[in-house]
Amino acid sequence: MSDETTPFIHRNLPRLLLEAREAVMLHTRPSLREHGLSDQQWRVLRVLGEHAQLPGGVETGRVAREAFLLGPSLTGVLTRMERDGLISRSRCGEDARRTVVRATPAGLKRVKSLSSTIEAHYVWMEQRLGAERLGQLYALLDEVIALEAPADAEADNLEEDAA
Repeated sequence: MSDETTPFIHRNLPRLLLEAREAVMLHTRPSLREHGLSDQQWRVLRVLGEHAQLPGGVETGRVAREAFLLGPSLTGVLTRMERDGLISRSRCGEDARRTVVRATPAGLKRVKSLSSTIEAHYVWMEQRLGAERLGQLYALLDEVIALEAPADAEADNLEEDAA
């Protein structure tokens, strides 16, 4: 039997991040299911809830980016959500080739109802970890995201900041 050792020195960060996500979602999923939502539908509603003040709605490309959904998956999710009366879709006023999405009053009601449950879980986490450590976790995650961002995304961010 050969004495081969793994070439890996560091822990598997992507797996740890996925494991942490799943651990957090264990607390969230039951509430989502009670409201008849999948993880993906919740991510879309959360994005739309965060941008509910935008009078023109949110372009589907932005929803896809912020909800971390690929275009084909987003199309199916939006179709089901529209059928269920949670969102509405329309053509963009400035560019008819684009589609914008808005949460309906029923969708915003779900966002409001779920946000209290989710915020309560964050308060629980903050009590267990401490406000400073939870803040450090957020800051470290933001740093990793920025560090690993492709160069073209950094250029896009600089252009948006200049606008």
